[in-house]
Amino acid sequence: MDMTWVVLGILVLLVIWGVWTYNRLVTSRNRYKNAFAQIDVQLTRRYDLIPNLVKVAERYMSHERDTLEAVIQARNNAKESLQEVGGDPTNTEAVRKLSSSEQGLSGALGRLFALSESYPDLKANENMMQLSEELTSTENRVAYARQAFNDAVMQYNILREMFPNSLIANNLGFRPGQLLEIEDPQKREPVQVNFS
Repeated sequence: MDMTWVVLGILVLLVIWGVWTYNRLVTSRNRYKNAFAQIDVQLTRRYDLIPNLVKVAERYMSHERDTLEAVIQARNNAKESLQEVGGDPTNTEAVRKLSSSEQGLSGALGRLFALSESYPDLKANENMMQLSEELTSTENRVAYARQAFNDAVMQYNILREMFPNSLIANNLGFRPGQLLEIEDPQKREPVQVNFS
């Protein structure tokens, strides 16, 4: 009779632990989904600014059509990728695709701004300066939201990978979260120092 109570007590503790672990995993996953919603807001704002920026630049850079079209194409690709991830931020492949699309957009915008340096009238245009400032502000917000998202994903991944939590996570379909990494190719280039 005493052994029955011990076994029953152990079973009750295992059930309590399983429910508690499951609830922590759900909470953690929902935190990173919420963090992605903040990225969604900022990236949407960014995508809405880009056509206005291109429209202003078109007036001054008419023979730079390829660059302007590349920016619009990269923006459209990134916007499509964002919509895919927005439906399910736990879809790791969609998050990877968004990362890649965002890298392409950052590169295209970088080329546009580099070319705009050759057009003093464009640089001095009030609309261009305002749009550039808004875009820079939005980029900072995206970086902050991305950091919060990546922190939430990392906490979720740690929680789901820890033993014995992994037993619950693996058996109940808690997939690993994917970090949103948007590499700036210029950051990887060596710094050029010239003392002449």
